[in-house]
Amino acid sequence: QVQLVESGGGLVQAGGSLRLSCEASGRTFSSYVMGWFRQAPGKEREFVAAISWAGGSTYYADSVKGRFTLSRERAKNTGFLQMNSLKPEDTAVYYCAAPPLTLTMATMQVPSSYRYWGQGTQVTVSS
Repeated sequence: QVQLVESGGGLVQAGGSLRLSCEASGRTFSSYVMGWFRQAPGKEREFVAAISWAGGSTYYADSVKGRFTLSRERAKNTGFLQMNSLKPEDTAVYYCAAPPLTLTMATMQVPSSYRYWGQGTQVTVSS
């Protein structure tokens, strides 16, 4: 069993920055990824980014590439999503997630590939 707890959301003006954290407990992530998703009101949950926990390889949705950066601190089982140059369209509830097994580049972008989810943290970007 895995527990995920996000923190770091808030209200920021367009062009500003926020850093989200996701602390995992219950199982090591040595062979898995940590995924990040977001869901805006009335929209489906969409893939934002993912990081390979062992090697640190990162993958980003085109909409955030160049603005968002993933990192992780393995000793603390914590992942980070640094969000810069935020736009009003980035407004959403952000979730971190962990799958029950390894994923391909295609499946890591699919919410149903993940079994464990954090509670979500609200990010609001004002124009």
